[in-house]
Amino acid sequence: MNTLSKLKNYAKTVKQDLIVLYLSYKDPRTPLYAKILAMCVVAYAFSPIDLIPDFIPIIGYLDDVILVPLGIIVTLKLIPSEVLKEKREQARHMVKSDKHKNWFVGAIFIIIWILLAVWIGKLLFV
Repeated sequence: MNTLSKLKNYAKTVKQDLIVLYLSYKDPRTPLYAKILAMCVVAYAFSPIDLIPDFIPIIGYLDDVILVPLGIIVTLKLIPSEVLKEKREQARHMVKSDKHKNWFVGAIFIIIWILLAVWIGKLLFV
């Protein structure tokens, strides 16, 4: 397996684990401290604000490469195993069934950005 395939699998695993954390947060069997940590990890992973800005070479991506996976690992250890098993299965089904919806939502966002760019262009050049 080449390096690119390993990175793709790693990214897929991280994405799925974030979904598992989100689903576990909503489960009443998850302890409060695990819920709090799960929401912090998920919010940080999807937040555009980082502890170390990404424009700083090399160091800027360390928080994305180290902090998020470390937070996922720690949080998954705090969640009861029966909840994890159930939520991992649920996340697998969500990822499989959301493929077409993601393309649709992505297309909507692209159209919005194009319209916004055209509007700004008209404001600047007219």
